[in-house]
Amino acid sequence: MQIPVIDLAPYLEFCGKPPNTDGKEFDSELQNLCSEVSRTLKETGALLVKDPRCTAEDNDRFLNMMEKYFEMPDDFKRRQERPQLHYQVGVTPEGVEVPRSLVDAQMQEKLRAMPIELQPSTPTGPDPKWRYMWRVGPRPSNTRFKELNSEPVIPEGFPEWKDTMDSWGYKMISAIEAVAEMAAVGFGLQKDAFTSLMKQGPHLLAPTGSDLRRHSQIGTVFAGYHYDLNFLTIHGRSRFPGLNIWLRDGRKMEVKVPVGCLLIQTGKQIEWMTAGECIAGMHEVVVTERTTDAIKLASQQNRSLWRVSSTLFAHIASDAVLKPLGHFTDSPLACKYPSISAGEYVEQELAVINLKGNKGDAS
Repeated sequence: MQIPVIDLAPYLEFCGKPPNTDGKEFDSELQNLCSEVSRTLKETGALLVKDPRCTAEDNDRFLNMMEKYFEMPDDFKRRQERPQLHYQVGVTPEGVEVPRSLVDAQMQEKLRAMPIELQPSTPTGPDPKWRYMWRVGPRPSNTRFKELNSEPVIPEGFPEWKDTMDSWGYKMISAIEAVAEMAAVGFGLQKDAFTSLMKQGPHLLAPTGSDLRRHSQIGTVFAGYHYDLNFLTIHGRSRFPGLNIWLRDGRKMEVKVPVGCLLIQTGKQIEWMTAGECIAGMHEVVVTERTTDAIKLASQQNRSLWRVSSTLFAHIASDAVLKPLGHFTDSPLACKYPSISAGEYVEQELAVINLKGNKGDAS
């Protein structure tokens, strides 16, 4: 099975037109497109989209700058480390993020029950990847969750940093917002059911950097089997493959992102708001044969051997309440998703994966 590519252009074109006078919001073609978005997210936990506002050139400009940053000496990069802010801004060094599958006994039990060929790779410790957290978009002036809405950190010697990060970040947020509206319509909710709750959310552009000169052995796990705790995650195409996802029916699939496309994955917050109709997608990043082929080619062409992912985590606003929306309140599974503020939920999850000082139990 291949994940379908959804072209957002018809939806964006429709949104740019004056409202219909006959009261009909969508024609049948657009309605079908929205239904395909929600169905694909429900069945696969992932979606490939083509957004005319996000070009391959934009992605390349971003990757080039992040490769240059991750190639800097470790002591330079550690100057951008902010552990006291739970690593929610600045750099997270390799060896800090702990994959959920290492610490969650319930998840380990599920993994052991999987057929061998569908099981994820087993990490031996914390992830050997670096990550940079850059906030995107406005933050609330009044919030109970200040540390999730902290000021950005800019490394010295990168005059283009802010413009490049903001430009790519805002473009990817725009793509997420379009998909969130389409998914809401497809799920039978109001078009702004999700996007109204995203306003002033702690959205984070969070590219990872993995050093393939040191970690190039097949089976090396850069990001252990996990789900994302946010609403939706979006990535531009990486120059080195290695992402595996698990479909809702349990099948494991290596993701191939076409040039000029973006990959979107479902997080825990959309699962909460749909009462499990759409579940958080499980995934891992691991060195595969396709990764080693890309390493050989990059070496021949004298290109960087840092694997950069241009990942952005789109969040529900920290002070907004996570709960099943609309008709999902009638779902038999709604009781599994009690009301909780998004910020409180995020803090519980960060404690489990070692990005917050104190220990906490994740829901």
